Amino acid sequence: MRSILISIVLVTFFGFASCKKEDSSILTQIPEVTAAASTGTWRITYYLDSETDKTNLFSGYAFTFNSNSTLTAVKAAENVSGTWSVSNSSDDDSPSDLDFNILFTTPAAFEDLSDDWDILEATAVKIKLIDISGGSGETDYLTFEKN
Repeated sequence: MRSILISIVLVTFFGFASCKKEDSSILTQIPEVTAAASTGTWRITYYLDSETDKTNLFSGYAFTFNSNSTLTAVKAAENVSGTWSVSNSSDDDSPSDLDFNILFTTPAAFEDLSDDWDILEATAVKIKLIDISGGSGETDYLTFEKN
């Protein structure tokens, strides 16, 4: 009886350990990241700019990465527009060869998001970005999570 119980526990453990959720699969190609980002709306769950946590500036905004390269951030009646893309960045030292490019021209808080971010991680539900400033060497982090 004890060996049956141990067998059931082991089978259950290895069964769960070998399961992979599609949402947690790392995306490594431009079309994969583009397709994932342009599906649904996203929120900023972490934004560290020059060693200052600015996440709260974007609380309540729903970001939409449209397939036509436009980007919108909507909060109540406020609508902020920009552009976005994913491109190859094989000429830098990033852990990924992909850049997540964001461009907002106004307002000032959104202009800070404008950059060619290196992708640390991209899945169907989370996009983690990093930027190391060329001048000061400061590291900025930006994370989007699917709503």
